[in-house]
Amino acid sequence: MLTSERITETDILDGRWDNAAVEVWRVNWADTGQRVLMRRGAIGQIRRGRLAFVAEVRSLAHVLGQTVGRTFQATCDAALGDARCGVDIENPAFRGTGAVIDLLRDRAFTASGLGGFASGWFTFGTLEWTSGANAGRRTEVLGHDVSDGMAVLTLLEAPVRSIAESDAFIIRAGCDKRLETCGAKFANTASFRGFPHIPGQDAVLRYATKDGGHEGSVL
Repeated sequence: MLTSERITETDILDGRWDNAAVEVWRVNWADTGQRVLMRRGAIGQIRRGRLAFVAEVRSLAHVLGQTVGRTFQATCDAALGDARCGVDIENPAFRGTGAVIDLLRDRAFTASGLGGFASGWFTFGTLEWTSGANAGRRTEVLGHDVSDGMAVLTLLEAPVRSIAESDAFIIRAGCDKRLETCGAKFANTASFRGFPHIPGQDAVLRYATKDGGHEGSVL
């Protein structure tokens, strides 16, 4: 049986211990300097029971089952702002600060400080809380709308700790991974990391007919 005062229910639900490193040691309690490492892994699935949480410990072999390398797809596979993308998301054009004005639902609220940004600018972006119960935590933005001159933000998931009025945050622009957005919004077409011209399912399923369209020209 394992117990720790440092592992709380709120932190588990908040994802703080997701993929946490785990080491299992065999220790001589009479002389704790005598020890040997028996196993190393990471926390996997966590199940919640009536009285406790049950955590799966995945071995290092679990890494061998993960996808390595790139996937050929029409949309970009880079993360906005990383080295492969190259966009500076700390640029004031892509970064804003604000605070909660009114809570609409557990994950939607109106916000101040974003009046200079068009509707949808921060959709699929990230929001980092700088004050309040969620300070230091980052979450994804599902939607950014402007209603009556007021910014309305909807988060992908409701925080474990409740949002309160006046909670401050930093928000960064989002990208839907399309070539059109890369060029129009970020002027970054040269660094686009997708393959927008690969044939889609319609081309794969197309079959020969007598009425043209199969003379070898560009589809």
